[in-house]
Amino acid sequence: MKDYKISLTGDIGSGKSTVGELLSKKYGLEKVSIGFILRDIAKDYGMNVKEFNTYMETHPEIDALLDNKLKEHETKKGNYLFDSRMAWHFVPSSFSVFIKVSVETAAKRIMNAGRSEETYKTLGEAIASIKARHDSETLRYKTLYGVDLDNYNNYDLVVDTDGKTPEEIVKIICDAFETWLNK
Repeated sequence: MKDYKISLTGDIGSGKSTVGELLSKKYGLEKVSIGFILRDIAKDYGMNVKEFNTYMETHPEIDALLDNKLKEHETKKGNYLFDSRMAWHFVPSSFSVFIKVSVETAAKRIMNAGRSEETYKTLGEAIASIKARHDSETLRYKTLYGVDLDNYNNYDLVVDTDGKTPEEIVKIICDAFETWLNK
């Protein structure tokens, strides 16, 4: 039996975690979330995610640590779902999905999610923070790896989540994944 490996990346607040949870259950995939690992490390450093991303711009050893966790899975047997900006790059055998969303929708989702490390007083503050984090990550990955996360040619599938339920998004991904598996 072929191993199932799906990598989810995309815009901040696009629904990667929710969609990833649903896909994990559907296919019996073990979830590997670099975002959760990153949040835990940031907390250990006494920083929020935005501050930690800025810190990581001058501390590539942290990216190397996270990257090595992903690289292990390229040859590792098993069924995995990766919630990571770079899994498509480090686990090229995975079916790679980019989930996109407007920054306004993303800000609303994040504000409603109640994440303790991402609290905002206004929608404008959330949008500014999301843009700053996106810019920081984009710069870091271009510098470290020479890759552009916003180049949709890097992915097997791109899904816009604006106006779609998580179940609708999962159906789109499952249909494309099953077609990809049968190639």
